[in-house]
Amino acid sequence: MRRGELDDLATFATVARLRSFTRAAAEIGLSPSALSHAMKALELRLGVRLLARTTRSVAPTLAGEQLLRSLGPALSEVARGLSRLADWRDTPTGAVRLTTFGWAARTILAPRLPAFLIDHPDISVEVIVDDRLIDLVAGGFDAGIRLAGAIDSDMVTVPVGPDLRTVVVGTPGYFSRRKLPISPADLEDHICVNYRQLGGGGLLPWEFEEGGRDIRMRVAGQLIVNDEVLSSAAVRAGAGLGYMMEHDVAAEIADGRLIQVLGAWCSPYPGCRLYYPDRRVSPAMRALIDAIRWQSS
Repeated sequence: MRRGELDDLATFATVARLRSFTRAAAEIGLSPSALSHAMKALELRLGVRLLARTTRSVAPTLAGEQLLRSLGPALSEVARGLSRLADWRDTPTGAVRLTTFGWAARTILAPRLPAFLIDHPDISVEVIVDDRLIDLVAGGFDAGIRLAGAIDSDMVTVPVGPDLRTVVVGTPGYFSRRKLPISPADLEDHICVNYRQLGGGGLLPWEFEEGGRDIRMRVAGQLIVNDEVLSSAAVRAGAGLGYMMEHDVAAEIADGRLIQVLGAWCSPYPGCRLYYPDRRVSPAMRALIDAIRWQSS
C-alpha cells in the first residue's frame, strides 16, 4: 500500500457515509476543495470511479459500494487496534460518537455529560440527536441511547435511566369542557395531540395495558407534531390531551396544573439503555459508560 493511501481510503469511507463533501470535510478537518482533489487522485490511482458527483450530492458508485463493504470491517479493526493502545496510558483518551433521541439527550446526557467532560479533558464526545433509529455501524457511531424496547437483541446494553411510564394528561380548563375518560376507548371523544415518528413516518400510538393485555390506540386531534416542546406547549395551554413522560409532568400533576387520567392503564416499562455492538470498547467509551450508568437506589 502506498504511503498515505490508508488515509485516503478512510477519507473515501467518510465521504461515502455522509454523502457530502462539505460535511465530510468538516468532520475530517479539510476544505471541500482539498477533499475533492484527494478523492479524484485516489480514483486516478485505482483506475476506477468511486464516487458519482452532481451539483447537489455525492454517492458511491457500484465499485465504490463494493470497496466500502470491504473497507468497513478493516477500518473498524484498525480503530479497535488503536483504541487498545490507550490501555497503556494512565488516563483514558480518545473520541466517542453517540446517537440518541431528544428526550434522552435532555434528561440523561444534559445533567451528566458536562461533569464527565470536565473530569476527562482528553476525551471528546460527539452527540447526534435524531429521533430516527440509526444503524450504529453504517452511521459511524460507537454507541446509542434509546428506549430498551427499540434496541435489537444482539446489542450489548447498559441501563442509563430508571423504568419509565407514559401518562395521559390534560389541564383543568380542558376537562371543564369535556368529560374525564374512564377507559382508553373514551379517547375517541377527546382532542389528542399526536406525535409523528420521523423514521417510519407514522403517528406514535398511545399504548395501554389491562390485565396483561396490550392496547395500542390511534387517537385523533387537531395537532400533529414531531417536536416535544411544541406538543407539550399545546397540552399545557389546554388545547388537547397529551401522552407524556411522567418524569416531565410529575410536578404539574402534583400541584394540579395538569390532571392525569387513565392511570390504571399506564404501566411502567424499561427505560433508556446505552447500547453498542461489540463487547470490546475503548477506554474512552468505558469511562463514559461508567459515568452515565444508572445506579438504582
